[in-house]
Amino acid sequence: MRTNEAIKRYFAQEKDKRAYFKEKNRFYYQYLDALVDFIVPQGKRRVLIDDPLTDLSGVETADYVVLRDVLGYVYDVEEVLTEVRTHVAQDGRLVITQYSALWEPVLRLASLLHLRSPSIEQNWLSPLDLRNFLELAGFEVVQSGAKMLLPKYVPLLSAFCNTFLANLWPLSRLGLIHYSIARPIPSHGSAHPSLSIIVPARNERGTIERIVKELPTCGAFTELIFIEGHSNDHTLSEIERVVKQYRGDKRLSFSVQEGKGKGDAVRRGFDMAHGDILAIYDADMTVPPEEVERFYRAIALGKAEFINGSRLVYPVEKGAMRVLNLIANKFFSLAFSFLIGQPIKDTLCGTKVLWKHDYEDIKRNRAFFGDFDPFGDFDLLFGAVKLNRKVIDLPVHYQARVYGETNISRWKHGWLLLRMTLFAAKKLKFR
Repeated sequence: MRTNEAIKRYFAQEKDKRAYFKEKNRFYYQYLDALVDFIVPQGKRRVLIDDPLTDLSGVETADYVVLRDVLGYVYDVEEVLTEVRTHVAQDGRLVITQYSALWEPVLRLASLLHLRSPSIEQNWLSPLDLRNFLELAGFEVVQSGAKMLLPKYVPLLSAFCNTFLANLWPLSRLGLIHYSIARPIPSHGSAHPSLSIIVPARNERGTIERIVKELPTCGAFTELIFIEGHSNDHTLSEIERVVKQYRGDKRLSFSVQEGKGKGDAVRRGFDMAHGDILAIYDADMTVPPEEVERFYRAIALGKAEFINGSRLVYPVEKGAMRVLNLIANKFFSLAFSFLIGQPIKDTLCGTKVLWKHDYEDIKRNRAFFGDFDPFGDFDLLFGAVKLNRKVIDLPVHYQARVYGETNISRWKHGWLLLRMTLFAAKKLKFR
């Protein structure tokens, strides 16, 4: 029977051999290092643990703790993960990499042929096993997957297999490296974080007063920020009138965007916001205003860190969404779910909610994707995923607009969305 003492003896005796074979298989370890570097955002404090004999009592608290190919060797997985939990910041992440059990025959053969260091029997944890261990230790899996089909360097072929084929089903299930990204399960949510609601408004004069009256008041305070987008129906004068005459308990402010597009308006509003939580609410009022409180409650209680509205669950009010738009939304939801490794049913719903401190991180790391999104939806969603935030859909009752016409061009903007999806595939998936 394998014991804790046997594991310690193995690593003490095989230390030099393992270093030799690590150099011999440097292509694998370089790939693994690159994967971890991609997962951990720049500027985040990280701790790397790649030896099961590491004394965890000396590990500092960090934004990211990385267990690199360790759990296969430890005697008690739950005990190790429980101790690691104390070293991960409350809004931090745990990253785990390990060999896939499917590769066990290949790895044993490699050891016999002296292509890999001799090994003792490992814990072969399936993704489900690991998920269960993580939950027992107080973690929740945010994202997981498999990488690398060819662990040896072969010019051109290695890049083709590991960058392209390894990300396509069913080969994506056969990768050598399994990785999981987990967050500490929130012990309790904050009941009173403040809320800033950004309302981009272009040619929406008829809804401004209703928005102010009908949006809910949540938390320590609710701030309502209108960003006017160079309207030709006197939307700006209506905003000025409503803000001036308002005597309620919301904090109102407004600005005129300098650039163009909803994304520019959202970013301007977020920069003006003072609330702990940031929300986007479209001025066409196609989402019932009272449902914003559900978004607030979900994020405040720690259910997720990015709440994404979904219009594709409840029946859509007649005239609210054209058939081609519905088909396009379903296509983009499938594409996004594939790209980000988390299920997203509706990428283009205008109602989205996130923490302000996460938005500041998205903003600091925006150079990774570039300023390419005129809508703002992809910028925020991709940014949140790159930060390994937990994303969850919240279904809304989508209804027909009550005033004016849509500012979206079906074909022009549809083509732009497709280009952005292909761009994101290169940056997030096929890399």
